[in-house]
Amino acid sequence: MNFIYEDKYHDLATIIIVNWNSGELLRKCITKLEKQTFNQFKTIIVDNASTDNSLNDVSSTNYRLVIRLKENIGFAAGNNLALRYCTTKYVVLLNPDAFPEENWIENLLIAAAENADVACFASMQLCYTDPSIIDGAGDIYHFSGLPWRNRHGISFDQTVDTLESKLIFSPCAAAAMYDRLALEDVGYFDEDFFCYLEDVDLGFRLRLAGYLAICVPNAIVYHIGSATTGGKQSDFSIYHGHRNLVWTYVKNMPTPLLCLTLPIHILLNVFSIFWFTFRGKGLIIWKAKYDALKAMPTLLSKRKIIQKGRKEKTINIWIFFDKRIIPIRKLKERKIDFGFNSKS
Repeated sequence: MNFIYEDKYHDLATIIIVNWNSGELLRKCITKLEKQTFNQFKTIIVDNASTDNSLNDVSSTNYRLVIRLKENIGFAAGNNLALRYCTTKYVVLLNPDAFPEENWIENLLIAAAENADVACFASMQLCYTDPSIIDGAGDIYHFSGLPWRNRHGISFDQTVDTLESKLIFSPCAAAAMYDRLALEDVGYFDEDFFCYLEDVDLGFRLRLAGYLAICVPNAIVYHIGSATTGGKQSDFSIYHGHRNLVWTYVKNMPTPLLCLTLPIHILLNVFSIFWFTFRGKGLIIWKAKYDALKAMPTLLSKRKIIQKGRKEKTINIWIFFDKRIIPIRKLKERKIDFGFNSKS
């Protein structure tokens, strides 16, 4: 399938890039977008008060809008701000440190045309430093509340023949496409998250609302990951990741499954505290869990709204969870490391 390059297709997709001190990465990302085989899309760049001149030579054009903010409002709020300007059928989120192949957006749109019942589309993310290794093919959600990227760390060459567009729990927002009306239906990103796991939370709410997600294996991007936040084990990443882990679980887990899985979720959090304390990160992990619990009244209010609006059956939510008591293969590969294979 090929798309005819007519002006009307500018109503089909808008690409959103939220930037914060990405330096040359942003310009490289934009260069890759300018080489897309399907180039009839709009682009919105939201800059979170960068101080590194990463917006040098980046300006608004007929099909590009640059929004310069005076403060860093975070990844979640930055995307939400851009979404207010979107009128296209699809919105495509792309991190500045994710560099798409030339047919990336075209393959996402082809997948959407071929899967009319699907609202969310994950890219095939390959590691920028070693493209033979998969960085992620959508997100997995364990019933304990632990998320990670599907196929992270696995050889792409060894699995390429078995890859196909199939249902996943949720896309990684480093490079993902969504039906705009589906996002409106569930209320966009939760801005309290600031960054990290905001896409898992969004994906969970979309699943609860009955929307499906698939991975598109031929929509390839090369992803660095945590390029501006200090890496997976930085205090910033640990704090937001482990605070938001609790928030995602409490807000979204259906009540019957909450009763079933809560003891495992508590054990996960206790183990995380001991794990990071042993590694010299005790203060930050305790702060993350304390702040997660301190927000419980707000979380329960959000939970009430989300669960009241749930359309999907509990069994259909359970089906999409990873249900191994311990995800042994992932632990053996040392790919979880409680940093969630960070997406930002």
